[in-house]
Order: sequence, then structure tokens, then C-alpha cells
Amino acid sequence: MRSPRKGRSARTRGLARRAVPTLLSAATLVIGGMIAAAPSNAASTALVRHTSPNTSPTASAATSAARTHAHMHTRRLCAHPSKPGEMACNAVARTDVKQQLSLRPHAAPGGYGPADLRSAYNLPQSGGDGQTVAIVDANDDPNAEQDLATYRAQYGLPECTTANGCFKKVDQNGGTNYPAPDSGWAGEISLDVDMVSAACPQCHILLVEANSASMDDLGAAVNRAVAMGAKFVSNSYGGSEDSTDATSDEQYFNHPGVAITVSSGDSGYGVEYPAASKYVTAVGGTSLQQDDSSRGWSETVWGTSAGGQGAGSGCSQYDAKPAWQQDTGCSNRTVADVAAVADPATGLAVYDTYQASGWNVYGGTSASAPFIAGVYALAGTPGSSDTPASFPYSHASALNDITSGANGSCSPSYLCTAGDGYDGPTGLGTPNGTAAFTQ
Repeated sequence: MRSPRKGRSARTRGLARRAVPTLLSAATLVIGGMIAAAPSNAASTALVRHTSPNTSPTASAATSAARTHAHMHTRRLCAHPSKPGEMACNAVARTDVKQQLSLRPHAAPGGYGPADLRSAYNLPQSGGDGQTVAIVDANDDPNAEQDLATYRAQYGLPECTTANGCFKKVDQNGGTNYPAPDSGWAGEISLDVDMVSAACPQCHILLVEANSASMDDLGAAVNRAVAMGAKFVSNSYGGSEDSTDATSDEQYFNHPGVAITVSSGDSGYGVEYPAASKYVTAVGGTSLQQDDSSRGWSETVWGTSAGGQGAGSGCSQYDAKPAWQQDTGCSNRTVADVAAVADPATGLAVYDTYQASGWNVYGGTSASAPFIAGVYALAGTPGSSDTPASFPYSHASALNDITSGANGSCSPSYLCTAGDGYDGPTGLGTPNGTAAFTQ
């Protein structure tokens, strides 16, 4: 296990959500600030892939991403929480990307696709057969199944439909009385189901739609997913911490034998709930770029833009530190645990026809949380008494340690700045295969 970085105790206050700053990526084809589809091969789908042979891979990734952030335009898919106990999704859309309902012949969507992510994170092409990954979101996406079918067909993934038993959508009570549609949360749902598909193409997907974006409704949806047999549950939302979080922990997230992932937030340094829950795997975010290193890819913290935006991290005000966390600069729960690509400048291809017009490039830690849930599913079913959030801490050497980048200013510095071993924005690192996600 890597040695945690040390420093004096620090606490963060519940964060006030801030707008994600405008960013740009060098994409497949840029014309007047708009990005069109590129030729259909894996190498063309990346958004930032500029590497100098005389520059280290990590430095090159940071430089390229920082250069492109200055011109890229984004928007959050979900409105900021307006009251305590309300959550917002952590999805970010590229608005400088030319949206297309369909693609030209021999063209691929902009953004990373499944083959890119399998390569970057050393994932098997098969596995997870019969496992169910649950997605918990608020409100309804009426087009969820048909949009998922388009995404999977584009990338040659197996069909995942209600008819063949792979896909199932329910309300928070387990029925079909779906909540009212919402365009922002529908975009979030598209991102979530596509990222589970990218990580674990053989996995079944259970979409549980909460009645509202309140923690109580979303928590009830988590409980419903577990009651329906899901051993892997992804949550791509968050809100400010408050004194009721410990109660919510026990009511909604204390599920031994179930791997529950939660996005760490998109507003840079600062802690969100439920990422702060001691029972979940809090998932931070990176900028991901292909390069000429032995791995073939390099990553930095998502958060190098001028406004300090990026993956959330820090020291919880209210949640106790779990036994497996050993960092000494935070006496409570430290966020995050692991990470994956989340920077919209190196974003993901997503198909969404309810929130937007077909193919889009999305990012945010709403991308990394469902992806990591899919990686857990590839690794196998946890034991009935296991707490899967602890698994990476026993296998830290099986992760890619992210050592460059920051999401803000803080003390001790490891809570917001990457370095050797554990750090707040990327936790122990990003997947290098599945070994870190099993007992």
C-alpha cells in the first residue's frame, strides 16, 4: 500500500456550488469552435492527444489540457441545489461540440469511447456477465433505453434491452410509475448508462429513478436497487454536507456486500455528500490523454483550469474516517478514494436525445462514478459481509498513481494537490485492470 502524504488536520465547509468554467479541448476536428465527428477508429475519438517527444507524458497531458481549457465552453446539466437536502447531478456538457443526431458514414462520435477506456484502464474485453449495475438518478429519462441501444450499436457492444432481460427501468418503489421527466437528469442518465456499458459491456443495467432530487428520495432509490439484487450501485450526484449526513449514512448507504460509488463533485476543492459517506467509494476525476509512454496514456487531476474547477476533494465536516483510510491530515473522512476520467476537455462520447440532439461530449465526476461501478462489477461479486469501499486500500499498487495537478488551494496540500501516494482529488489512483476492486 502506498504511504499516505502527511500534514496537519484540516476541514472543509459544505461547498457552495459554482458554475463549471468554460473549457476547450483539442478535439477530433475543430472548426470555428465547433467539433465535428472524426474518422471511426479508436485513435480518433480522443479529445486531447498532443504529445511532444521531448516532454514527459504527465507534463504533456497537463499542458495540453490547460491550453485547451481557455477556449472550451461547458454547462452543467442540472440546476444548483436550492435548499438543504437537495442534490444536483455532477454531469457537464460540452457546448462547443457540434451535436449530431446521426453520423456520416465511416465517422465516429467525438469523445472517448469504450475501446479507448478499456485501453487506458487495462480492462478486459469480457467479464461481468450476469452482474447487475444499478444507476440511481432523479426524474425520468423517457428515451433511456432507445438512446442506450444507439450507443451500444455504435460501438459494437451486446444489445441491452428490456426484452432480453439486460436493461430494466423502475421507479423508486420498484414499479413503473415513473417520475416527471427532466432534461438535465435525462442527460445524466444517458451518461451513466453509457459509462457502465463502456466499462462492463456484459453487465445488466438497472435504472432506478427517484421521485425528486432530495436525498431522501434518492436514498430510497438506493435501497430499492439493493433490494432488487444489485451488488453495484452508482450515484452521480451531490450536495452540501450537513449534520444529518450520519443518519443518511445508516439509512441509505450501509449495505454490506454492495459496492456503492458516488461522484466527488465538479466544483473543485470542497466536499459533497454522499461522497463523504464512509460506506461508499468516492470517485474523483482526471484529465486523460493518449501519449507515447509504456502505458500509452497519461493522467493529471481534473482541476488545472484558471478558476480552480474540477473534481471535488477534501476533509468531511461530519463523517467519521473509515478504518481503512490512513492519511493523517484529516481526522474525518477524506474524499476521494479512486478516480477516472472526468474532465470535459478529455470527455466521453454520450448519446442523448431527450436532453440534447444525439451525440455529445460529456464529462464531470458523473462520468467517473458509473465507470468505476462497472469496474467493480468486472472484478466480481463482493462477499456478503464485505465493505467494497475498502478494497482499493488493500491493493493500491494495482492502481495508476496520479502525481500531477490540483483542484484548488488547501492545507495540508495533499487534500487538493496530487503527489506520490494518496491525494484528495484522485484518491489512490485510477484503474489498472480490476485487481484493486476485489477483496
